[in-house]
Order: sequence, then C-alpha cells, then structure tokens
Amino acid sequence: MERKLDNKGRWRNHTVAFRVSEEESKLLNDFVELSGLTKQDYITRRLLCRDVVVQGNPRVYKALKNQMTAIYEELKRLELCSSENEELLYTLQVIAITLNGLKGEEE
Repeated sequence: MERKLDNKGRWRNHTVAFRVSEEESKLLNDFVELSGLTKQDYITRRLLCRDVVVQGNPRVYKALKNQMTAIYEELKRLELCSSENEELLYTLQVIAITLNGLKGEEE
C-alpha cells in the first residue's frame, strides 16, 4: 500500500469506521454535499469540533438548489409539518444558514 501525505503534510494511515442508519447516512451525505468538503474532511472537522466553513462554488450551489427543490416538493406534499419531519426541518435550517452565509460573501 502506497503511503500518501495529505495537503497539510500529515500521514493519514489510520482508518476509523462506524455504522449509521439509512436516515443518518442520507442526512450526513446531504450535509457533506452542502459543505463542499470531502466526506472525510467534513466528518473530521465535526468530530474535532472545528468549524465547517462553506466555500461557495458551483457544486455547493447545485447541492443547495437540489436540496431546496426536494424540500419544496416534500412541503407541498405535506398538509401540516409535524414532529415526524424533524430531519427535514433541520436540513432546511442548515440550508438557510448556509445560504445566508453565501449571501454575506457577495456583499
């Protein structure tokens, strides 16, 4: 196995693995996509209590647009928002915060 340095000159040769539910996996993948980071970088920053700073780029914009479209379609389907939709509401909150941050960068 070839050893490689990461972009900060560190050897990353330890593997950490854990299991998640289908719902947790989807939520994690959504947040990773919205962050613009790799899944490894996103999880590492979250585990080490470091800030996840979203850098606006076309990939992040597309992820935000896709998430907002999916949430809009789900909200249209629902007559009332209930506690069963807690993950949807949390994702919407993260997207709103991210969009607000991107708006601030443009000013």
